[in-house]
Amino acid sequence: MKTETRIFLADDHPLLREGLRKVIEREAGMTIVGEADDGEQALALIAESRPDVAVLDVEMPKMSGFEVARAIRERRLPVEIVFLTMHKDEDIFNKALDSGAKCYVLKDSAVIEIVGCIKAAVRGEHYISPSVSSYLVNRRTRTGALARQKPTLRDLTETEQRILRLISEYKTSKEIASHLGVSHRTVENHRTNITNKLELRGSHALLKFALEHKSELP
Repeated sequence: MKTETRIFLADDHPLLREGLRKVIEREAGMTIVGEADDGEQALALIAESRPDVAVLDVEMPKMSGFEVARAIRERRLPVEIVFLTMHKDEDIFNKALDSGAKCYVLKDSAVIEIVGCIKAAVRGEHYISPSVSSYLVNRRTRTGALARQKPTLRDLTETEQRILRLISEYKTSKEIASHLGVSHRTVENHRTNITNKLELRGSHALLKFALEHKSELP
């Protein structure tokens, strides 16, 4: 049974990293395995050190926390993501959850909350800073409203939903075809059917829709 939780810290503010490091290292069973002050360095070191949890600043030089998280998912690295931000911004919050992360902490309370947040991440549970918990309520309310207003989402076939999920991961039609073991033409036909069912218009409408509703797709 694993008893040690390996943690990576990525934030371009050294004082915040130092504060988080001190709090985390005082907790039995938690170890810092690496740190970075920009996104590119963070991704390289995370791939090398394979931590259990990566604590990522949303805004970093070279690559944002969201870009790092997306790359981690694309590489299928078994790392739980905790996002840090200084902004009480609902759009950023939704983007964080759409990326697949379950944990979201404001920097002004991070030193107090980080240990509990990491423990929740390891258990596969959600952890949201209390001061932005209303965003989660709003998100769930909108999701319920969307399901009522857009029954066409439920009308998609299982294959169409899988393709929409792959589109949300920025995969091309060729990559989707390879992933599903079908022809490129078959994928293009599915894309056309999805677009028609969802009544989407515009060259990038399907990708935009897939990204906006990624968390609702299987």
